[in-house]
Amino acid sequence: MRGFGSLISDIRRRVPDARVLEGVPMKEHTSFRIGGEAPVMFVPERPETLAELCAALSDLGVRPLVTGNGTNLLIEDGELEFPVIKTMCGDDNAHLSGDAEITAPAGILLSRLAVFALQNGLTGFEFAHGIPGTLGGAVSMDAGAYGGEMKDVVTSTLAFDPERGVYEVRKEEHDFSYRHSVFSDTDSVILSSVISLERGDADAVKARMDELSEKRRASQPLDMPSAGSTFKRPKGGYAAAMIDGAGLKGCSVGGAQVSPKHAGFIVNKGGASFDDVMRLIEIVQERVFREYGAELEPEVKIIRRRWGTE
Repeated sequence: MRGFGSLISDIRRRVPDARVLEGVPMKEHTSFRIGGEAPVMFVPERPETLAELCAALSDLGVRPLVTGNGTNLLIEDGELEFPVIKTMCGDDNAHLSGDAEITAPAGILLSRLAVFALQNGLTGFEFAHGIPGTLGGAVSMDAGAYGGEMKDVVTSTLAFDPERGVYEVRKEEHDFSYRHSVFSDTDSVILSSVISLERGDADAVKARMDELSEKRRASQPLDMPSAGSTFKRPKGGYAAAMIDGAGLKGCSVGGAQVSPKHAGFIVNKGGASFDDVMRLIEIVQERVFREYGAELEPEVKIIRRRWGTE
């Protein structure tokens, strides 16, 4: 790709275990089905390869976008000016590292990790079964649902930082809070995490997972592309209730729409562009502020074409 040939050659030489994909449409790697073409995507097959890849790119002065399943990203259309690392790969197996403790790589889907816990008779991770992202992203933003959060189960994390190299964060050092962790808004890349659960009855765990899955299907527009909840919870209320109260359910800009099923979701009803979604976000923010005096902050991560190079 233009301007990235030397980088690709260097990475192939220094990290031969990483797969290299050129000219990758990011709309095929995000749940929103929106996004321009990345010049190159690196896919490490193991957590160790991920660390090597991050170190090599750091040495070369390159800041990549690191993504898992792409479920919380809104990426600008057009030709992107940064490389991408996709942590979700074939080697996403978790393993028991204690009687009720699981160690897993950042790229494993939360749904697979929840099933692994079920298969080993462990309870405490049922809340995460329906969250569509990967472990790394969930830890970074303290993802949660139905009364459970990552802060309740994560006890240690290995990460890579350009200045520190590979380092470990334990317990309270994660600095978990609502949609925040010590890794938020930093260049640290999560490699793996340890979660501590409890022994439980497998039938009861399965029943709880099925119950939460049914709740999601009944209340959320899972049949349409989106990035999940578009906005963080504002002070003094809930984003979805305010958006609904402001009469914005079903409001559309181009192919982007405030879901008629759940006002907290902006969905791609077909052919939505980055600009469609951004304009709709602005309309929602303006109307909710006018009606309620609440400032809605996007929960979705917005990535511009020049991200990492500005």
